[in-house]
Amino acid sequence: MPGVTSTVPQPDQPARVDLADVTPPIALGPLDGRYRRAVAPLVDHLSEAALNRARIHVEVEWLITLCNGTAGTPGAVVPGAPALTDAETAYLRRIPATFGAEEIAELGAIERETVHDVKAVEYFIKRRIAAAPDELGETSLPAASELVHFACTSEDINNLSYALMVRGAVVDVWLPAAETLTDQLADMAREHADVPMLSRTHGQPATPTTMGKEIAVLAHRLRRQLRRIAGAEFLGKLNGATGTYGAHTVAVPGADWPAVSQAFVEHLGLTWNPLTTQIESHDWQAEVYADMARFNRILHNLATDVWTYISLGFFTQIPVAGATGSSTMPHKVNPIRFENAEANLEISCSLLDTLSATLVTSRLQRDLTDSTTQRNIGPAFGHSLLAIDNVRRGLKALAVNADLMADDLDHNWEVLGEPVQSAMRAASVAGVEGMENPYERLKELTRGQRVDAARMREFVGTLGLPDDVASRLAELTPATYTGIAARLVEDHLA
Repeated sequence: MPGVTSTVPQPDQPARVDLADVTPPIALGPLDGRYRRAVAPLVDHLSEAALNRARIHVEVEWLITLCNGTAGTPGAVVPGAPALTDAETAYLRRIPATFGAEEIAELGAIERETVHDVKAVEYFIKRRIAAAPDELGETSLPAASELVHFACTSEDINNLSYALMVRGAVVDVWLPAAETLTDQLADMAREHADVPMLSRTHGQPATPTTMGKEIAVLAHRLRRQLRRIAGAEFLGKLNGATGTYGAHTVAVPGADWPAVSQAFVEHLGLTWNPLTTQIESHDWQAEVYADMARFNRILHNLATDVWTYISLGFFTQIPVAGATGSSTMPHKVNPIRFENAEANLEISCSLLDTLSATLVTSRLQRDLTDSTTQRNIGPAFGHSLLAIDNVRRGLKALAVNADLMADDLDHNWEVLGEPVQSAMRAASVAGVEGMENPYERLKELTRGQRVDAARMREFVGTLGLPDDVASRLAELTPATYTGIAARLVEDHLA
């Protein structure tokens, strides 16, 4: 076909190796290939194997609850269910705890037969229960086998599994990395709290600030999002095929199933959702992902600002021994960590936004759009975690160029037009004559013009300001016109 390139070897060309056949398998995506080191901790929480382990955990805990009851109401929930001994309970809990490579392969083989992932988990657990006498000797566990997945729809297991997985990924991996980054920023802010720097609003010279205060602004913004994420709720439900406890109440009408469900969900460390369709509504996921995306976007703002400060020379980059900045220009030290972070934050936000938008909608009582969507939670977290890692490494390689920043300030005395006209306004209100049209007079002096120290001081000396005000302005320089920037860092960045 026109425009289509054939992969058939051309004459005199050797046949290529098909990379899809290489073992061990080659990763299709960068998170499982090039960037594996930075995101590997998420595998324990958000991989397919982690999902199946979480499903086994939920199924096992539900079986234990049905046999032994809840903390508030001990005793069998299902009449006739065997009371499990401590040894039997421990045996069941070892099933998810020891879920490793061999078990992953075994479960995969079962799923290829069932063509249903949650049913495969049920059969996997039943195999282990059937084998219990080999380890425990005389046991009542096999009698409880048909209580595995009792009255459950697949979503009862899945929603709880994903809630546990996401909570673990947030609390154990993503949040600690993000907090470490913000602590690193806070340390930088305090270190450079009093290092003066010319601001640029609209890219133009503006009222001076300090490098530390500008870093503090970003650290403060990021920490606010982290507080929201740290306070997130992770919801779960267990109420049957359409959320009515239909099978539960028919099979065991005497049980208080909503109470059992609530106790079970809370036993898992989750917040109980009492009213759902077949699926847990996923609103909590949308909330978490929206906050994470907002954190990402603030971090993106930091990356672009730092990139710009590097371009201006306010930050210098410490070269890495042996590293190459350009394949042709030997002098270059490129801000690649911040550029890499930008791109990965954009990818992460795209995925998080899609997750947030897609997961809150399900047709009528259930559709399966959430199933494949939730399998992309890992990449969404992964690209964010990779960006955090890049920013952290990039910040470590920066040094503040205070001399260049001081020189930049000294070439922009016109920024003192603001405090001079403000002092004139205050003097006018106090009854000092000759202070008319202060803004306009400073505008005429400074707008679009370079003003040096001598010209600014000469102008101030002609204004007729009170002696104390004139003296204060005479001592003012662009480098000292930073207001209370350093104090703001101390007061608001604990």
